[in-house]
Amino acid sequence: MNFGDSLKKIRTNQGLSQEQLAEKIGVSRQAITKWETNRGLPDVENMIILANIFNMTLDELILQRKNEQEIQENLFSSETVYDIDCVKHFDIRVGNARKIFICTCDDEKIHIKLRSDVLDNLNSLYKVKIDEKKHRIDVDCKNIKEISRFESEKLLDIIIMLPKDFTEHCEIDANVKELYIENLKVKRLEYDGAADLVYINNVEGNLELTGKTDYEINLVGTCALLDVNQLGAKALIHVTDISKYKVVNKGRKSKIYCLKDGILSEEIIDANGENIISTSGIRSELIIVT
Repeated sequence: MNFGDSLKKIRTNQGLSQEQLAEKIGVSRQAITKWETNRGLPDVENMIILANIFNMTLDELILQRKNEQEIQENLFSSETVYDIDCVKHFDIRVGNARKIFICTCDDEKIHIKLRSDVLDNLNSLYKVKIDEKKHRIDVDCKNIKEISRFESEKLLDIIIMLPKDFTEHCEIDANVKELYIENLKVKRLEYDGAADLVYINNVEGNLELTGKTDYEINLVGTCALLDVNQLGAKALIHVTDISKYKVVNKGRKSKIYCLKDGILSEEIIDANGENIISTSGIRSELIIVT
């Protein structure tokens, strides 16, 4: 099912006419017709609004067709599961991948799942090593057959599921094209590395993104604290409801901008919500898109 057909199905299932949906988004009815007949796609901001209206994640909305294909065609997978018996600090290194999905689970285990549509021998290409210490779990996903970075970034997806009741602090070191952090309940999660696109949805706890490359972040739902720690790079953050946040500059020689209706300004973002978006980098730029 393509995006247009999917959008029409979701809209009708929720009892909305094209006019009603257009009014909620702030576009014309003709725009809805264009999207539903596959003559165009919504921009990023309208995708975020649509996901919020339909109470869906961006992954479910934007990648629904791809997800359906993955369920049918994702023939190859390898999963490592490890029992956890008390609260732990997790240190996870996974190297390069196309996508990483991070969430919490209800059982008392950590799950590391590798998936690919092409690589049929994941067990022989990658090895997941888990080393348990007193209050710490080290996880290392090693490329043991020297698969190129190019291949990993094109062909490998990784799912990381952390035990909700036994995860206090988690550090993840990786380089990916797309990073998904959804339905996460931990005290603190630190992601260190590159991620071209970041999707954040419903995070309870503190989330820190550290890197030397640019991020484009879609923030849906809420995140108690999102701290972007960059060195000489920029982060473009699309926020559905900026009123839920305070925006704080804790960086050195860093700047915060507001992008509204295509106009970039350094005006103070007048928001005083209970959640926080901050920059703590050096010579970095944080751009809030409202």
